[in-house]
This record gives sequence, C-alpha cells and structure tokens, in this order.
Amino acid sequence: MSNFHDQVSCLSTAEKFELLDEVWESLEASQPSLTDEQSSELEYRMAQYDRNPENVLPWGHVKAGLLKKQ
Repeated sequence: MSNFHDQVSCLSTAEKFELLDEVWESLEASQPSLTDEQSSELEYRMAQYDRNPENVLPWGHVKAGLLKKQ
C-alpha cells in the first residue's frame, strides 16, 4: 500500500483532483442497488430527519463514541 501512497504523493494537486474525480465516478457507476427493506428504512430515516432536523449527532461525536467503546 505504501507504493500507492508514494505514487499519489508525487501527483500535482490538479492530478490528485482528477484522480479523485475518476475514483468518485467509478464508485457511482458501481453503486449497489438497495433492497426494498433498505429503501423503506432509508425513506423512514429521511422522513424522521425532515420532521426534526435538529435531532441528529454530528459524525465526529458518533465516531468518538464508537472509538471510546473499543
């Protein structure tokens, strides 16, 4: 993995953005389909958020809590 890291480190900022764009597009193209159950759960959670957008935790708090439990 370090070889890849070294290769990326040698790229210019513009080249890194281009690489990032290529990777992002490849992820979008290979995005897995959701099951009906997953779609329903996602719709439910989005509706919950729409009703009460203040009732969320920032990712940093969630991550800190997870790491603290380890």
